[in-house]
Amino acid sequence: MQRIHNAIQLTGLSDDDLAELYAYPVRLDRPWVRANFVSSIDGAATSGGLSEGLGTPADKSVFAMLRELADVILVGAGTVRAENYGGARADPRRRRALYDRGLGGHRDGAPPPIAVLTASAAIEPGSRLCTDASATPIVITTAAAPQDRKQQLRDAGVRVVEAGDIAVTPKGLLRALEELQLRRVLCEGGPHLFGELLDADAIDELCLTTAPVLVGGTARRISLSAHEFHTPMARRHILLDDDGTILTRWARR
Repeated sequence: MQRIHNAIQLTGLSDDDLAELYAYPVRLDRPWVRANFVSSIDGAATSGGLSEGLGTPADKSVFAMLRELADVILVGAGTVRAENYGGARADPRRRRALYDRGLGGHRDGAPPPIAVLTASAAIEPGSRLCTDASATPIVITTAAAPQDRKQQLRDAGVRVVEAGDIAVTPKGLLRALEELQLRRVLCEGGPHLFGELLDADAIDELCLTTAPVLVGGTARRISLSAHEFHTPMARRHILLDDDGTILTRWARR
């Protein structure tokens, strides 16, 4: 690896190199929550209303690797609707190889399911999440959510998990993921879900891409919460791409 001022030049890194850099801790005994976001230089989490508007080739490469490593992809319902989420795709051979090396992946090569947090079970059974998925999608909701909605989702092939009475707390969410034996968690947003998890001290690490653009406007930050908090983080690595993209990995101290 070519290092420049304590950073790693992305050009020339192999998939194996990326997997080593982003591997989850081994022998986890609880869900480890990793968040992945992209931001502009001036702090915007979206461009044109979508995070995809900030994507670069380097960001997409790391995005794909993080999904390959994960057991489950956690997303808020608003992000599912805004980004028109479908199921995750994965390379079965790579997923098996990652599992054999203890880095992540899956022993059978299956792709990670998408798990959506929605207290009201407000997901359309005809959405891409339900109709375009290789792995059974999961909706994490409440006992108070309308029963007919939950039944419609079950009928559409969704696994419905009740993780609270009228609300799903971060503690209840992590308990539900643990019961499903999904410990390598990749949170892809949105800002409200990320903010709630941060406020509850439930985020173990953040992978942040800084796209080489200025956006302006009124775009939101990557995290939104009711309270201000101060969580010290330690830098794990910096990757630099030739187009100016900066990819960082931060872990809780």
